[in-house]
Amino acid sequence: MAPHNKTKTYKKKLASSATTRPPAQQPLVMTRQQHCASAYIRRGFDIFSAGAGLIVLTPLMGVIALAVTLDSRGPALFHQKRIGKDGIPFYICKFRSMRTDHDGLAVSTSADNRVTRVGRVLRKTKLDEIPQLYNVLAGDMSLVGPRPEVPQYARLWPRDAAKVIVSARPGITDPVSIKYRNEADVLAQAEDAEAYYVNVLLPEKAHAYADYIRTRTLASDLRIVIETLKAVVSG
Repeated sequence: MAPHNKTKTYKKKLASSATTRPPAQQPLVMTRQQHCASAYIRRGFDIFSAGAGLIVLTPLMGVIALAVTLDSRGPALFHQKRIGKDGIPFYICKFRSMRTDHDGLAVSTSADNRVTRVGRVLRKTKLDEIPQLYNVLAGDMSLVGPRPEVPQYARLWPRDAAKVIVSARPGITDPVSIKYRNEADVLAQAEDAEAYYVNVLLPEKAHAYADYIRTRTLASDLRIVIETLKAVVSG
């Protein structure tokens, strides 16, 4: 066979294999489609759950708000700037658990005298977190996601973990929150609570947040919600 005929035959084989071979980008496109579908489902679940939760918990929220205002001077709700998805700041909403006439650290311990009597109960039972359902409805937060940090501490996240953390909406709960649910007690035992938080707990939690985000699924998030409820009930 002449050389030019061999070349034509080889080119035809290449063309044939190219038409039957799956596009190189197909797996990536499918992954993006799955990611988008998961994001829509997660957001829908957040909206439904937060809306239903606010309807069911409205009477309880009214009682808590009254207790907070009767126990100490100041508003029932507390707002604080936190870092959200893509590094965009937002204001988190909680029931106030501290006195309004304090000027202290952003971290607090179980022995912190800034915490009010009602505030100690709210923190122990996690009832102070209920107003964050409004943040979920607004799209600033999700039910499950890394806990949002205040700006001065978010700047101290390890760089590799920080990029992953801000890729997701922060949440009301996550595996790290369950693991460190007694964080205030740990900080109370530290000689310098803020130094211990910044040098030990902050980087540990940041890497754990990143690991969670890299491997999370809708099913795993649902399990976290159930585990959180069990942890709250068991104390």
